[in-house]
Amino acid sequence: MHSRDQTIYALSSGRAPSAIAIVRVSGVAAGKALTQLAGKAPPPRVATRVLLRSNDDEPIDDAVVLWFPAPASATGEDVAEFHVHGGRAVLSALFAALGQIESIRPAEPGEFTRRAFENGKLDLTEAEGLDDLIHAGTDRQRRQALRQLKGLLGDKARDWRERIIAACALIEAGIDFSDEGDVPAELTAPALVTIKALLDEIEAALGARGRSERLRDGLLVAIAGPPNVGKSTLMNQLARREVAIVSPHAGTTRDIIEVHLDLNGYPVTVIDTAGIRDTDDPVEQEGVQRARARAADADLVLWLMDGRGSADLHETTAPIWSVHNKIDLAGAGDGASGSDAAATTFRISAKRGDGLTDLIAAIVEFAATYFGANDTALIGRERQRNLLQETALALRRALDVIGEGEELVAEELRTASTSLGRLLGRVDVEDILDVIFREFCIGK
Repeated sequence: MHSRDQTIYALSSGRAPSAIAIVRVSGVAAGKALTQLAGKAPPPRVATRVLLRSNDDEPIDDAVVLWFPAPASATGEDVAEFHVHGGRAVLSALFAALGQIESIRPAEPGEFTRRAFENGKLDLTEAEGLDDLIHAGTDRQRRQALRQLKGLLGDKARDWRERIIAACALIEAGIDFSDEGDVPAELTAPALVTIKALLDEIEAALGARGRSERLRDGLLVAIAGPPNVGKSTLMNQLARREVAIVSPHAGTTRDIIEVHLDLNGYPVTVIDTAGIRDTDDPVEQEGVQRARARAADADLVLWLMDGRGSADLHETTAPIWSVHNKIDLAGAGDGASGSDAAATTFRISAKRGDGLTDLIAAIVEFAATYFGANDTALIGRERQRNLLQETALALRRALDVIGEGEELVAEELRTASTSLGRLLGRVDVEDILDVIFREFCIGK
């Protein structure tokens, strides 16, 4: 990242061409840019129509501009917005004019959000929520990201940290007044009550049903089975388009094919794998090896068969559902579609679509259980879970060492406070900031 003393600009709307494009400028020279191109700065937060002109007084566009003086802006700095027609030539002319102004440069990925973070406009959990919201592909991903952006975890973490610091202050006061008889005990007792309550709350957040942080990546479902049992046909039915080649010849699929689905708001990645069998063909052997590896990584395996054999997967710990295909053919089954009472054996016709409704409904139900069906999960990323686990461990150690001295308790509480500070991005996180903000798109 470049110096914060420089002013940055970027396209903050969709790619050109478009009906309207928004170019945002943030930094100490934003007002200068606005005055130079628009003739004057409009009243704060009032949309104003102006004719933008370049440095050599050439008209650029008939535009609308907005002015947000610091600190009442998205980044906490002076911010100017240019709402122009979204043609490439218009944007090129505007960028050229901005680039000619001293100390103004193009923004890097995530730099607007990073400045908002550094100026206290949002914490790191909210910045992560914003990134997740930008990349949300399903409604449930959107809802979880929006909750994080609105401070669901950040507000809790700030409250927890303040209570830890208060408890630590009591413990340290007891150390300072250790020669005052019963004073240390009077201070330690309420601190221990606070620590126990905090530990219960954080462990409840960690133990919430589901894996909400995995919602960002989605559920991975592998279609596996012997060759020529209809795996690619099932893949095409789930995707509702031709993503895999269907052939009556065994061994057609030799590499991994992936498709991303939105099933009732849950992100699901379905993979079609090579038929698993013993073969002398080195290319097919590689396909089988890859199929087994991907199935081992899956959250759910659909083992497809046409009435013969059983699951031949020993590498995976994921649930394996038996899916009997080709029930439309004589002798392939009893002809009944649907699933059994245990909901782990299904009878379908991937070609005709029989039984697919029940199979998809079962996958949706599995996803709901896997991710957690409620909208109250606090944790959105693995980083957040790891730091909350560190906090809980430190609090548990503080309770364990209470009989060994208040100094040890205070040290464990400082460790817990530091973990929550890192969660919020306020303590010792410089090494991860570049990684997080680099994932953002330019202009955000």
